[in-house]
Amino acid sequence: MVGGSARGPLRGRQLECERLDRLVATVQEGRSAVLVVRGEAGIGKSVLLDYVRGSASGCRIARVAGVESEMELAFGGLHQLCAPFLDHIGRLPGPQRDALETAFGLSAGTPPDRFLVGLAVLSLLADVAEKEPLLCLVDDAQWLDQVSAQALAFVARRLLAEPIGLVLAVREPGLQHELAGVPQLEVGRLGDADARALLNSVTPGRLDGRVRDRIVAETHGNPLALLELPRGLTAAELAGGFARPDARPLITQIEQSFLRRVEALPAGTRRLLLIAAAEPVGDVTLLTRAAELLGIDAAAAAPAEAAGLISIGTRVRFRHPLVRSAAYRVAAPEDRQSVHRALADATDPASDPERRAWHLANATAGPDESVAAELERSAERAQARGGVAAAAAFLERAAELTPDPARRGVRTLAAARAKHRAGGYDAALELLDSAELGPLDERRLAQSNLLRGQIVFASRSASAALPLLLKTGKRLERLDPGLARETYRDALHAALTAGRLPSGGVQVADVAAAALAAPSGPEPGRNELLLDGLAVRSTEGYEASVPLLRQAVDAFRAEGVSREEGLGWLPLACRMAHDLFDFDGYAALSTRLVDLARETGTLAVLPSALLLLLSNRVFAGELAFAETLVAESMTIGEVTGSRFFARYGALVLEPWKGREAETRQAIDVVTRDLLLQGEGKVLSATQWASAVLYNGLGRYEEAYAAAERGCEHPEEYGLSTWSLVEYVEAAVRSGRPARAADAARRLDARARASGTDWALGTSAAARAQVSDGDTAEALYREAIDRLGRTDVKVLLARTHLLYGEWLRRENRRVDAREHLGTAYEMCTRMGAAAFAERARRELGATGETIRKRPTDGGPSLTTQESRIARMAGEGLTNLEIGAQLFISPHTVEWHLRKVFVKLGIASRKQIRPALLDDPTPA
Repeated sequence: MVGGSARGPLRGRQLECERLDRLVATVQEGRSAVLVVRGEAGIGKSVLLDYVRGSASGCRIARVAGVESEMELAFGGLHQLCAPFLDHIGRLPGPQRDALETAFGLSAGTPPDRFLVGLAVLSLLADVAEKEPLLCLVDDAQWLDQVSAQALAFVARRLLAEPIGLVLAVREPGLQHELAGVPQLEVGRLGDADARALLNSVTPGRLDGRVRDRIVAETHGNPLALLELPRGLTAAELAGGFARPDARPLITQIEQSFLRRVEALPAGTRRLLLIAAAEPVGDVTLLTRAAELLGIDAAAAAPAEAAGLISIGTRVRFRHPLVRSAAYRVAAPEDRQSVHRALADATDPASDPERRAWHLANATAGPDESVAAELERSAERAQARGGVAAAAAFLERAAELTPDPARRGVRTLAAARAKHRAGGYDAALELLDSAELGPLDERRLAQSNLLRGQIVFASRSASAALPLLLKTGKRLERLDPGLARETYRDALHAALTAGRLPSGGVQVADVAAAALAAPSGPEPGRNELLLDGLAVRSTEGYEASVPLLRQAVDAFRAEGVSREEGLGWLPLACRMAHDLFDFDGYAALSTRLVDLARETGTLAVLPSALLLLLSNRVFAGELAFAETLVAESMTIGEVTGSRFFARYGALVLEPWKGREAETRQAIDVVTRDLLLQGEGKVLSATQWASAVLYNGLGRYEEAYAAAERGCEHPEEYGLSTWSLVEYVEAAVRSGRPARAADAARRLDARARASGTDWALGTSAAARAQVSDGDTAEALYREAIDRLGRTDVKVLLARTHLLYGEWLRRENRRVDAREHLGTAYEMCTRMGAAAFAERARRELGATGETIRKRPTDGGPSLTTQESRIARMAGEGLTNLEIGAQLFISPHTVEWHLRKVFVKLGIASRKQIRPALLDDPTPA
């Protein structure tokens, strides 16, 4: 695509250039702009980046490129982008500074949270852009290392109010999941007229018309092909078209053209190109040092530069990635190995040990324990920096180079474990297959089986994982009793998750019996108490399990937990606290789990942790806050590619808000997902959600049908209990008093075993609905008294509603108005729209006229505005808010300005009172 410049559009790319001009103008005006430029190889993405660079007057430019051979080096791409700005790193908040310094190997520390690294990059770029607008241009983004790609995707979604532009050029079909939802520009092929003009510009006066038309047809409007393919034709072929058609793919033809041009260079020049191709960073000093070690003169670069294949300035840059691959492919294997050896020798082992180890690995043709050991050490360093994917790559290569079969199996198992942590489930399973070929000793073989079960549970199906986990737990009992207990924990978790779905003939009771029979330590701790309590719950029933489970939950609340223990055991402890009706324990443990998952960047746990906290906040009546947790879970899903927990969160929240369409959509999506993932418990969740929705809407027949199905599987802990609560109300209101009474008795037995105000208050409300006269009134008052001592506000509001409705039916209108008014105020403030409307209608039936009040006092706050307003009202600074929400302080300020306008206020001190009038996001 010649003929274009910074002053005018590129040939055939007017629309693309106009889009990029608008992006630059937006940044120059002080706002953010992001664009992903997509297209096939050779279509002109890099030229469009050149166009942006040339047209961005008054902007600072940062340009980096992904390199395929660099993909396994963690944070390599991010370091390229941020290196010129590291003098700003000291201006970042402490946790962000520490995360970025650890990621870049500038300091030692615990593996950084990937979200925190992304936020640190966002803050760093925002700080740089304070002085002048900043344009970040990323070429070949599909070849960025995994964590760099995730961090830049994170930044792309959060740029809003900063004078920063981010343009990522991606070869199709790269980074589809990571960059989903980010603005895209598809770069198509040139039209025939532009293709002919471009072809004529490089073959003036030499091209036969028939040859020109054939080349245009065969290149399909690909600019690089139009420029390169004529170079391989002889004068006779150009003049008369006497050449055989080439049936190879177009990119293969282009690369072959580059191969021929590389092969025509002098031997020394080819070898210098090989060094440059093998050294992806483009470090001129490293290139020169390696060339000297191989006896190559610096003048050897001249022929390659003259041929337009490479340019050497402050960095080494190939004309196109296909030139790099051609220079590498044309070399003999022994030449590649010698070049990598020279690059390893030229790389400083202190400042860049990982890249040196990677070059050593590529310089090694066969097994070599010393190189394998160095790769293993590099994996440990990468792991410490949070580069799990890089650690997996180092370990996999270390295993390949390990001479001893037993040690090779151990390293392959370690590589599989790292792949699992990085989310590479299929690759991890393949590595496990290799590791189990062995020889692995019996203990490591059991560890391999455990990892296989965990991967199947995480990536495929709880029901499919269950038999494997149970079998592995039994094998581990005599090999590693502690690990056996952890395996039974995972198996019980899988069993509870699988619920009613088939699990290879294995039931919850089977796992529970095995767990109870397994040996425990001399002094059982809280983990053993929790496991035993859960096992007793499954074999002997709820009442028998309460003392053990309460002791375990109290122990988890009273003492701190390590990272490993917390991530492994807190999810079950939270669920059991909920099952015990221990609201405060549930709140404390779910909050601690979320904090721990955030601090450690454990994306495998954070979404489910947010769901646990969300459920707790829904019961607290904090529906607006719960909605922010759904939004956060969706944000994580954008990074990980899995939105299951965000959708599950919506399933928990939407029924309380009375949103039928949104609830039905969440049910449909979650039901589809659960059938793929073997999560039978979610069926109970969908039925409970439907029951809540329809009870709120006053459609009691539909609520009854849903609640009845939700109660059918008591082994699905928690959910079946809450369906029982909805069942009582729906059965009473649909004319089934006997069934309602039976359900209330079952609920009361469980509540008495629990003994908490939450449990006993819930039971009293249920029994009141199936009672008459003074008994009913006493029970309603007991329910309100007990629930009033708790933070379970949503049930307290509903109990006021039920009591008010009963009083109205008893013709006690004045008394009814008090409780119906309380219910209406509480439900309106919480955002429980359907229950608020029920209360309003009942108030009308008492003869009191009440205007239907919207849940907001003016223009609705968005979910993000609500989150920011709530935090600002609590006294957090913009910096602190940004750190929690993974956005920059500029974006926080931008949102707050909109909040002030919508709420009609002028200072932060006015936020909290104003939120009482506008509690609910749109």
